[in-house]
Formats: sequence, structure tokens, C-alpha cells
Amino acid sequence: MAREFELCPGRRVGGDQPCFIIAEIGQNHQGDLDIAKRMIRMAKDCGADCAKFQKSELEYKFNKKALERPYTSKHSWGKTYGEHKRHLEFSHDQYRELKKYAEEIGIFFTASGMDEMAVEFLHELDVPFFKVGSGDTNNFPYLEKTAKKGRPMVISSGMQSMNTMHQVYQIVKPINPNFCFLQCTSAYPLQPEDVNLRVISAYQSAFPDIPIGYSGHETGIAISVAAVAMGAKVLERHVTLDKTWKGSDHQASLEPNELAELVKAIRTVEKAMGSPIKQLLPCEMACNEKLGKSVVAKVAIPEGAVLTLDMLTVKVGEPKGFPPESIFDLVGQKVKKNIEEDETITEQAVENHVKKVKC
Repeated sequence: MAREFELCPGRRVGGDQPCFIIAEIGQNHQGDLDIAKRMIRMAKDCGADCAKFQKSELEYKFNKKALERPYTSKHSWGKTYGEHKRHLEFSHDQYRELKKYAEEIGIFFTASGMDEMAVEFLHELDVPFFKVGSGDTNNFPYLEKTAKKGRPMVISSGMQSMNTMHQVYQIVKPINPNFCFLQCTSAYPLQPEDVNLRVISAYQSAFPDIPIGYSGHETGIAISVAAVAMGAKVLERHVTLDKTWKGSDHQASLEPNELAELVKAIRTVEKAMGSPIKQLLPCEMACNEKLGKSVVAKVAIPEGAVLTLDMLTVKVGEPKGFPPESIFDLVGQKVKKNIEEDETITEQAVENHVKKVKC
């Protein structure tokens, strides 16, 4: 079992801990602080553990030509990509206000630091953990500097290879043992055939000493629920208040009713995972009493007869007698009283019977 660690104050992940659910608001707030607060409240009300944003210091994330590039998409908030991104980027003071709001309503707050300077700000902001977006997972200097901050890390793996993820592990682990990997495919919306949930199992085998999770960009909730059933201990899904809003992430996001349904389904699945020990449960006793079968006499059996298989059959019997799995153990044993045809074989009817204890 992967080791546990404290991802947020009082909230551990890994091992037998419940899945930590991140509502990725990202930049689906449309650059509006009030909408951002509504989305934090929505994440809280739907049962998510954490509301997450994306923080960039644009001149450190993009070079000048990238910011000056014309951006004519229907999702654009400006004539250039830089204008578009500036519209969606909250200031440091606005981030402080959002974090304070999240704390007031009782939900964890963090953001993906999309460049090294953004990580510096988030460290100053005292977020509980750093989220490393897929675009920085192979940015090894960034990873090393982020790991050295000493905060837990959640690292997505979209666009990466297994070889790269081994390198990431080797860089981060000696510096900061408190991190996990999320299986992720960077497509919006993500088609089921490109999800590759089996990578979760591959990560669990390759990195048995860290928790493994899933970051999904698909539509609907079924795949995310399946990821949790496969052992995902951190789950991240984009959320929105309205999928029809302008912005490329909204279509691959969950609206409030879907997020609430996802959280409910995950908690139900976690209960259903239960114990690996297979045994007759108290909740099955009524059914067992009503329909559980016993060994009965196929023919009349006289006192002193030695039981053979052709004397015995299995039926729902009254009273209860030997369970069906004991039928072969009864062969060769002597009966000490007459048993009528169709009568239940009971312990009192068998000589020197020693009841076997189930293990």
C-alpha cells in the first residue's frame, strides 16, 4: 500500500484514506472575482475537498512573442494572447481575497503555479500544497525548486512518458517525499479511448511508495468514478457554473449538479470497496436463513448405515443441517438413527461428528 502523507492540514492522502477531490476552477471564472467566489462556494457545497485555480506571472510563463501573438479564437478575451491571459489573471491581492474567502467557508484553497515566480507567490500565500500542471512536469529546474519549498506536491502527467515520470520521481523524491502522481491526458474534452486508466495501475506498480491519482478532462463522471475504484487517492476535475460560457475549458468541466453527483458516487464506491476478507456477513444472515441450502437424505437411510454420495442431495431444508460444502465430508460416516427420505441431515444424526472450523 502506498504511503500516506498530510496533503492539507488534518487531511491525509494515500493508504486507506478517502480520495481527496480537487475542484479545478482554473480560469473558468471568466476573470470575474465574484464568479470565482461563487465557484469556490459551489465546490464546497458539492462536497469537494479543495478549490484550485491557476496562477501565472505572465512575463515568466510566456516570452514576448507568445504574448503578442494574435488570438482570434471564439474563446478570446483580447486581440492578442497576452491581452486574453491578462483578462483572466487575478492579482496577488485578489488571490489573497479568494484564499481568505475559502478559509471562511471551510474549503482548502490552492493553485497550480504555472511558472517559477508564480510558485514563489503561492509559497508566500501559504497554500497547503503545490499543484504541478502537466506543462511543467518535464520542467526539471522548476520541479527541483518547487520541491525544495517543502510543501506537498500533486504532479499531473499529461503529455509525458513513463521514462519522464521515472525522472520526475528521481528528482523530487530525495528532496521532498510528500508528493503524488496523477494520470492525465491533456486533451479537452478527452475521449474515453484516450483516458488510459490502466496507467494508474502501472504507476502503482512503478511507484509503490507514493499515492497515485487521476486528473480528468472527459465529460461525465463514470470514468472518474472508475479511477477511484482502481485506487486513485487524489482526483482532479475541472468545474464550471455553465458549460456554454466562453472559454476552452468549460466543455470539459462539470457543472454543479455533476460535481455533486461525482462526489456522492465516489463516497459510495469507497464504502463499497470494503474489506478483502470474504465471509458470511451479518447483512446476509436473513437471506441465508431463508434460502441457504443443507444436505438432505436422497433416500431413506437406516440406522447404522455408512453414508455414500448417492444417499445425499442438497436442498433448502427445514431445519437447517450440514451446509452443502460438507457433503463430501459426510461420505463414509455412520448414521446413528433412522433418517427418512427428504429429511435434513443434522449433526445429531451422524456418529462421532466433529464440526470443522472455517478459516
